[in-house]
Parts: sequence; C-alpha cells; structure tokens
Amino acid sequence: MACLVLAAALSVGCQRSSSPGVGLEPGERQGSTKSSLGEAAQSHGTGSPSRPHGTASSSAPAPPPEPPFTSTDSFDLLIAGGTVVDGSGGPGRLADVLIDGDQIVHVGRVDSAVKVARRIQAAGQVVAPGFIDIHSHGDPVAANRNSLAMGVTVICVGQDGRSPSGDRLAYWIPRIGRKRLALNVVPYVGHGTVRGLAKVGLRADLTDKQLARMARIVERDLAAGAWGLTTALEYRPGIFASAAELTAIAKPVAAVDGVVMSHLRSEDDDKIDEAIDELIAQGSSAGARVHISHIKVVYGKGAARAERLLAKLQAARDQGTPITADIYPYNASYTGISIVFPAFALPPNSYQRVKRNRRDELADYLRKRVTQRGGPEATLFGTPPYRGKTLAEVAKKKGKPFEDVLIDDIGPGGVSAAYFVMDDALQSRLLIDPQIAIGTDGGSSSRHPRGYGAFAKVIAEHVIKRRALSIEQAVRKMTGLPAAIVGLDDHQRGLLRAGWAADVVIFDPAAVTDRATYEAPNRLSQGMSWVLVNGQAVVEEGRFTKRRPGRLLIRK
Repeated sequence: MACLVLAAALSVGCQRSSSPGVGLEPGERQGSTKSSLGEAAQSHGTGSPSRPHGTASSSAPAPPPEPPFTSTDSFDLLIAGGTVVDGSGGPGRLADVLIDGDQIVHVGRVDSAVKVARRIQAAGQVVAPGFIDIHSHGDPVAANRNSLAMGVTVICVGQDGRSPSGDRLAYWIPRIGRKRLALNVVPYVGHGTVRGLAKVGLRADLTDKQLARMARIVERDLAAGAWGLTTALEYRPGIFASAAELTAIAKPVAAVDGVVMSHLRSEDDDKIDEAIDELIAQGSSAGARVHISHIKVVYGKGAARAERLLAKLQAARDQGTPITADIYPYNASYTGISIVFPAFALPPNSYQRVKRNRRDELADYLRKRVTQRGGPEATLFGTPPYRGKTLAEVAKKKGKPFEDVLIDDIGPGGVSAAYFVMDDALQSRLLIDPQIAIGTDGGSSSRHPRGYGAFAKVIAEHVIKRRALSIEQAVRKMTGLPAAIVGLDDHQRGLLRAGWAADVVIFDPAAVTDRATYEAPNRLSQGMSWVLVNGQAVVEEGRFTKRRPGRLLIRK
C-alpha cells in the first residue's frame, strides 16, 4: 500500500480525486496536466511586479533525452536514480544529482564511468532542495535537530520585530560567523530592536530626527548583511508605530530590494483587512516588497473568507506592491497571554493600578475577548504553572470565573498558550495559495508542535492524506518560493540546479510523519532519509551525524 501511495505522490501531475482542484482554473482537475504549480497559480496571480517568486512549469513538449554527463574528474557524491523535484514547481523527473564540495555540479543523467567518492541510491524517493524556514525562532548556534528532522537546511531569524541579538547586527554577525552551525542561518533586523537602539522606547509620535536615527540603524544593519526588516505591530513596541515610522524604516529595505516581514497589527477577522491595508501602504509608500508573517484569520470562518483575503493581496500586486505571506499548517496559534488583555492593562500602563481602579472594565473585556476567541476551552497553556491545562480547567479547579483567573492568578505577563482560534477550511485554502510559503514560527524550545512538525505535516497531511497539493507544489512552497521572497535565489539557493548550493533532502513522501502534538510538542518528525547542508550529510540514512557544516548567510 505504501508503494502505491508513493507512486501517486511522485507521479507527474499527481493523480487526484475527480473533484475540482482548489486553486485551479475553472473546469480543471488536480489530476490534469495543468495541475502543476505554474498553471494552478495563474488563477490567483503568480509572481510580483519586481521579483519572480519561483518558476512555473511549462506545458511545452518535453525535449529529447539529454546525453549523460561525462568527465574525467572525480567528484564527492552522486545521488542516483531519484525523482528530482527541483523546487521550481515543475514536474518531478528521474535524474541523478552530482555534487562536489558544497555545490551541485549536474542534475540529469550521469555516465556510470564518472568517478565519485560516494554514491547514494535514491530510487523510489524524492530528491529536493533543502527546505527553507522563512519564519523561524530557532537558536542559530543550537543543534536544531527539530529543523533538520523536517528537512530544513535554512532558518530565517530575527522575526517579529526582534533582531537575533539585542545589539547591532554589525556586532552579532562576526560573532556568529565564527561558530560551527548545524544549518544555514539568514538574519533579519527587528523593528523593536531598532526602536530600543534608537532610544525611543514606547513613544508613539516620533520626531523627524528620531525617525532618521531609526532609518540609519536599519540601513547599517542591512549593510552588515541583514536580508530585510521584521515588525510585530500587535505587540510592544511595534504597536506604537505610526505610518510615517513604518515608511521611514522600510525605505532602506527597498533600497537593497530586501523585504519587510510583518506580524500584522491584528489577525482578528474584523481587523485583519485593515491590518493588511496598513502593510500594503507601507510597501507602497516606501517602494518595498512586503510579506505577511504566519498569515491567519482569528475566529474567521470558511474558504470564502480566505478567497477575499487572497483577492486583496492580488489586487495589491496588480497595483504594483509585491506582497507574499507564510503560514504554518496548524489551527492553533501560540503566544503570550497578553494577547487577550486590553491595551489599557499593558505597559506603559500600570497593571496593578488597572486592577484596583478598572477591574470591572477589565473583567468585562477579558470575558468578551476570550469568548470571542472560542471560550476558555480554546486556550491551552504551554508554560508553568498550568502547562497542559486549558483556561477552563484551571478556572474550574480554582472555583472562579476564568476572567478572575486571568486577572488575579496569571496577569498579562504570566504564561504562554496555544489558542485554538482558526478555521480549518479557511486556513487550508490560504495554505495552498501559490504565493504563500511554509514557515514554522517556532524553534527547538517551542511549546507548539509547529516548531517540530510544520514541514512534515504539509507533506503528510496536505500532499499524502488530503491530496490538496502535489509534491511539486509543496516542495516549491518550502524551497523555490521562500528563496525568491528572501532573495536567496540570487545567491544560488532554493533550487536543484548546477552551480547552486548543495542543500539537498532525500525522502519517501509516504514515510514522512509529523509526530509533535500539543501535549508533546517536542517530538521529532520522521521520514527524511538524507539531509545535506552545503554538501555534507547532517542526516544520513535517517540518523543524525555530528557534522556542523552550516553557514551564516550574509546578503551581498
């Protein structure tokens, strides 16, 4: 049975059920020859006015077979006989991959007389580029086995407005560059960190001089090698950013064709459209490419709601503002409990004073807010002292209303939790859109399964089980697409092509399994036979090695 599932997963076009494929042209079927990513993407708009976001497969007749690669030189590694899914979205094909050092030498037929130090037989398995976690909270110097077990070879750090370090990246980059890394690391500069370095704190209306100071810090961190800027407008200090501030800090990013990645000001159903408009306006006014981090609609319902959001994003592209997004394949978010508290109960306001003077107002707000977000049963604590219990369970045990538990026993800085606030039909529609990449929004210390399972779950759930994506589409969303968004394609990463970096994964799609759960979020995924980082095996026949061939990747 597993062989039959694998054959279906590897077949060109990926034979599907007879129902129309989501995201395809009217009348198309996912089993048709037009169900490759390039054709499916056209119904919702592919590419952007300034950067191509991955490539689309062609419907032109296949060229005659190429002659085998021959050479009298010796090479380090040959991956033979696998189904190459190269990250472009084009159909998989039987091919060899020849590697020497940290680069791919050839993708195609390789003459049996070519001398290689090592040969991997990959028949019956997919050979793909290493996956790129476009939104990671991983520790760059950690072992990062949670990522490697999913096939991730690049993590993008400095997310949600926080640079990887509290100081300037010009100081951090040389330090990290001397470390032995397990995988490749892409740094971003965080808006919140910039605010701290500019010494503007939690102020709202900044002067022109302060804005210029912030812009210079962004510019210098970009010059040091950062790939772009991240913001978190739902949290402090990002919540205080004005339109003028957002434009000022995005202009240096636009000047280097970087990207501004944003945790939106709100992800709630009744506010997300306005939050996306704000991001689009930031991109338009600064001339920058923009990107929505971990796109979701809190308490929104239905695929039709997703379609309206996707139409908004496409309209922005049509009007000249390139915008993309990333997503994780789970219907619960994870963040601090402050997300349910009102602004008047958060810094710089005194929480103790609010408890004394505005308790009834605070309790009423919390009661309505939590109820709107699915009720106390939909909040699962991930940190002590209530780890593994829902807010409803804690309230029942303490014998008092959940809002009083939040006010007296927890407070806005007390715990973090998973919030089951997303609709599967809505999120699944967003996930298959061709301009939305895959990210974890997690790391090895994550108390949410996404940090250990996101990439594996896309394959196991959306390729194998639901058949909502072909393996070619899924791989592109994890490789070629995020590489193009970040700019890694300009540095020859994200595709399996001659001359490109030898970040490679080998796996049987039917064997890929996400094992992490909300109760046990730190279980490693399974199914990656081989993971190569810069040409060296960090996972070898399903087992971790001790090699640390990763690099700090600097924007040039």
